[in-house]
Amino acid sequence: MRHSIGRAYFGSAAALALFGAWSPHARAADAPRNVVIQRDDWGIAHISGQTDADAVYGMIYAQAEDDFNRIEVNYLTNLGRLAEAEGEGALWSDLRQRLFIDPEVLKADYAASSPWLKALMDAWAAGLNAFLADHPEVKPRVLTRFEPWMALSFTEGSIGGDIESVPLSQLQAFYEKRAIAMTALERGTQFREPQGSNGMVIAPSHTQDGHALLLINPHTSFFFRSEQQVTSGEGLNVYGASTWGQFFIYQGFNPHAGWMHTSSGIDNVDEFAETIAPSPDGDLYYRYGGALRKVTVKPVTLAYRKPDGAMATRTFTTYATHHGPIVREADGKWIAFALMNKPVPALEQSFLRTKARDLAGFLQVAERKANSSNNTLFADDKGEIAYLHPQFVPVRDDRFDYRKPVDGSDPATDWKGLHALSDLPQVVNPKNGWAFNVNNWPWTAAGTDSPKAKAYPRYMDQVGENPRGAHAEKVLSARSDFTPDRLIAAAYDPWLPAFTRLLPGLIAAHDKAPDPARAEPVALLRGWDQRWALDSTATSLAVFWGEALWAKGADEAKRSGITVWDWMADHATDAQRLAALDEATARLKADFGDWRVPWGQINRYQRNDGAIRQTFDDAKPSTPVPFTSAQWGSLAAFGAQRYPGTKRYYGTRGNSFVAVVEFGPRVKARAVSTGGESGHPTSPHFADQVSRYVSGNLRPVYFYPEDLAGHVTSKEELVRR
Repeated sequence: MRHSIGRAYFGSAAALALFGAWSPHARAADAPRNVVIQRDDWGIAHISGQTDADAVYGMIYAQAEDDFNRIEVNYLTNLGRLAEAEGEGALWSDLRQRLFIDPEVLKADYAASSPWLKALMDAWAAGLNAFLADHPEVKPRVLTRFEPWMALSFTEGSIGGDIESVPLSQLQAFYEKRAIAMTALERGTQFREPQGSNGMVIAPSHTQDGHALLLINPHTSFFFRSEQQVTSGEGLNVYGASTWGQFFIYQGFNPHAGWMHTSSGIDNVDEFAETIAPSPDGDLYYRYGGALRKVTVKPVTLAYRKPDGAMATRTFTTYATHHGPIVREADGKWIAFALMNKPVPALEQSFLRTKARDLAGFLQVAERKANSSNNTLFADDKGEIAYLHPQFVPVRDDRFDYRKPVDGSDPATDWKGLHALSDLPQVVNPKNGWAFNVNNWPWTAAGTDSPKAKAYPRYMDQVGENPRGAHAEKVLSARSDFTPDRLIAAAYDPWLPAFTRLLPGLIAAHDKAPDPARAEPVALLRGWDQRWALDSTATSLAVFWGEALWAKGADEAKRSGITVWDWMADHATDAQRLAALDEATARLKADFGDWRVPWGQINRYQRNDGAIRQTFDDAKPSTPVPFTSAQWGSLAAFGAQRYPGTKRYYGTRGNSFVAVVEFGPRVKARAVSTGGESGHPTSPHFADQVSRYVSGNLRPVYFYPEDLAGHVTSKEELVRR
């Protein structure tokens, strides 16, 4: 008879008493139990190992217990093998990935890695394979065995996000030699929740108790990361959020320091327009300076699942220049795509920074320059705070506008090494006492103590300001006596600054040409304080109006090189503003019977199952959420929309993990993981944190053993294989 720890075991103190510390790994009574996984009363795994590698083994084993499906999908995506599970429709995302991620190169990188990193990758693969061996009821879709080198395909930094900048429609158009229109999402004109986060740090001078504070607030999918604590006998002791399948805490803290990453507006990928010159011998060349260089040609064969379940393959002939792989064609030129591709340094940097004890140590790790798209907010128990720009920043000739493809035949457009960290915009221990980033430019990161844009090349930022930037500055400037509770309150402040800016234009347009049919809606918005609330009918009307006006101006804003907020405020016509109001009231009436609908009746959180692509249903239970999309300046973000068959809005991304950390003599923290710790609907930890997410009532973090004592609901002692 085979024994296993079932899902019902977790969260059950009675089961712990019955089974004790038995584990499926304990094959021999005298085998050393070098990994321990303890679950607290929120289902969060606290992993300890004798070595860092032991801890990694337990860390990934615990993640697999909670949601192996998401781990596998992440690696199918990053290895370029998603079509093996999802069919031919995923071939283009697989091809895009394989243009940059070559399994044979990763195998060589693994073989050449430092012994310590290789040991971690070995433990990672062993932990996943042990989980699958111990849980035969878990049926992988494709990956029945993990190899250590696979960890190098998903390292953060963030090459995954960089690769996603390549539009799939144009990749397909190039390799199938036919015209395909770009989607609104690819053009950047579709209304969608921003891919980003909030990070704030407060210096001791601006806190009530004289301890530095850190706000960790990623805006991602609610089900994107696992909350864990990982410790070892080699000095590892880190708590925070780890992306499913990765063996490092991505955003978190240790006993001395903490860090929060936000998506940067830096120009971190570039396109080079190549002039192709076929030769009589049949080879392809491209012009570079006064010479011709041969185009690199390589076949890539991808497997995919057919509708009947059988497997098939398709081979693509791919092309590359020294700038990067060819991803599309434009104006008769082949477009090569350049990005950071440093998997070993990226994985080293991602893991080693979790052990940094202070800012100097954190910066020493950052010298690997393998972070291409993440800003960082940092705080430590020495009282240091900092805003740091991404560390992988190619040196470029600022005469050229790298927001568009540059001439690849001109050597002057080439990348010329990387900037030194000291050359980058940063804020270290600012006199104003705080720093932040909310995916906006770095030029307001610390108020008057911020870096000055004129001192840096244009490519250091491409996105400019956003409404959350003004909001963050306001709440951070409001006081100099922050406590953890006050920082949480600031992170949940209900002001929507976009509407403070945009509504006067609508009101003025109505006042110029009053219409009795619009009088009541305009009066409601005129008297509103631009703050979200569950019972606010003005929030509902404003959001519907804003989305309608956004749709009218997104394309024009893109063509003009301005933000949609600037277009809405400064370029929309009175007729467009009023027409958007008519559309908003009509939509509310059609969907809810009246244009006066409390926001909480519309804006909902719902999770019906553990599927990665959810199906929403207005007839099923859901939870009202008071905050809005971050597009309107809400610091507490909830990216919601209508789905096929629904009238209500349902959200799947926003404040996915929120933590406030105080770095006193002993670190203290409170946190919430919106999606819960488990992806299994039968688990008590599938949806047990939603009410805390909605209310901002963050729960205590059990960081020290004495904190965890009395809250342990299950324990596994594993023998690492």
